[in-house]
Amino acid sequence: MKQQKKVLVALSGGMDSGVSAYLLKEREFEVSGVFMKLNDSRGNAAAQRKAKAIARFLGIPFFVFDFRKQFKKEIIDYFFSELKEGNTPNPCVFCNEKIKFGVLLKMAEDKKADFLATGHYIKIKKTDGAVKILKPKDKNKDQTYFLWRLKQRQLKKLIFPMADCEKKEIKKMVKKIGLPIPDNVESQEICFIEGKTEDFIKKHIKLKPGNIVDKQGRILGKHKGLWFYTIGQRKGIGLAQGPYFVVEKDRTRNNLIVSKDAKDLYKKEIGIKNINWISGKPLFNAKVKAKIRYGHREAAVVIKKGKAVFDKPQKAPTAGQSIVFYKGNELLGGAIIK
Repeated sequence: MKQQKKVLVALSGGMDSGVSAYLLKEREFEVSGVFMKLNDSRGNAAAQRKAKAIARFLGIPFFVFDFRKQFKKEIIDYFFSELKEGNTPNPCVFCNEKIKFGVLLKMAEDKKADFLATGHYIKIKKTDGAVKILKPKDKNKDQTYFLWRLKQRQLKKLIFPMADCEKKEIKKMVKKIGLPIPDNVESQEICFIEGKTEDFIKKHIKLKPGNIVDKQGRILGKHKGLWFYTIGQRKGIGLAQGPYFVVEKDRTRNNLIVSKDAKDLYKKEIGIKNINWISGKPLFNAKVKAKIRYGHREAAVVIKKGKAVFDKPQKAPTAGQSIVFYKGNELLGGAIIK
């Protein structure tokens, strides 16, 4: 008799991970569910209860891994460190690399699991030479943007059951099989922030007021601290006779630079760092497509060492955010905007 492959499924309490566990069980994997305790928020505690209910319904073993210490060090501390540097961090990208497919994958291997699965809408294709990350069937739910930092050794151990599913099908499936998940439950993007982001930041970083200036250096008003603003921001700046856009942060003078002209937000060439190629093989100087934020439209670009040169200027590239590279449906890699 063929031995079942063991798979550990990361259950978030939402429908995508819940259905992923169900589908893998249907495919006759030996399935266990795991919940990651990442912080002490009410949201994390509620998600744990939902994940446990899903595992109980499916009749699969359920584990809770306490990653609060690792999460604080790798994600929350990084988040505040980036803010203090004047950047706009992208914690989900680093959480995928270091927590979900870092310490959780290590824990799965320690438990002798053959694979780790999540509810991400991502497709992977295993070839003779390497594992490729591809866009899923449901392009509206495509989450490849958040996985650009993954390495081949991680990808070889991963399964994404949502690859060929559409969200509307998942909602129908939840009702059909009776999974204990309300159809409006979605995983929260920045899971450690409850309430308004500004209020959360105020609890951890002191206010550091400075001048709001235009591109000519004329003082227009006062800001609360550079970490409360992001490039391209229009609302919440606090200036009359607008609208004004945040176009730059001057950390040396603690100035927030704004402009009424939206054209000042556009750049054709942007600096990049910490580049990662999914295949492990660089593709410098090739014409590919890239997006500079999750909801951004892909644009033609040439990736060089230390910079990305677009065919057409792009709106509000933001230091700390991810620029992610594609060729057709394939995720090639990415980098951090500087």
